[in-house]
Amino acid sequence: MPRWVWFVPLGGITLMLALWAFRLGWIVATTSETDVIETYAHQYLRDRARDGIADGAALTDCVALPGDFPGVWLHIVCDPTPTDPSRSYEYEVNRFGQFVRGWSPQSEGLKPGSGPRLPET
Repeated sequence: MPRWVWFVPLGGITLMLALWAFRLGWIVATTSETDVIETYAHQYLRDRARDGIADGAALTDCVALPGDFPGVWLHIVCDPTPTDPSRSYEYEVNRFGQFVRGWSPQSEGLKPGSGPRLPET
């Protein structure tokens, strides 16, 4: 068997890893703060409707702050005006727009992976 046949799998794996790294870079480069905030503002409306307190909820209730912890890009706080802790929701999001953790009036913390997903680009 020729020697080059042994290097074909190595070349294939290298190519697949390069494409995967390019894809992740593309997602990071094209995911904007506006997209993430809008996605989680809609999630806030769905969460309030699910919890039976949808009255008075608006997309403009949400504001984003820089993340305080490693791996947290944005800390999105959705709170109606005037401030009401029983209707306040918070979401922490990583640089890929994925839900890291969050808080709602009904829970001590939302489980990772239970938040909305951004559309794949």
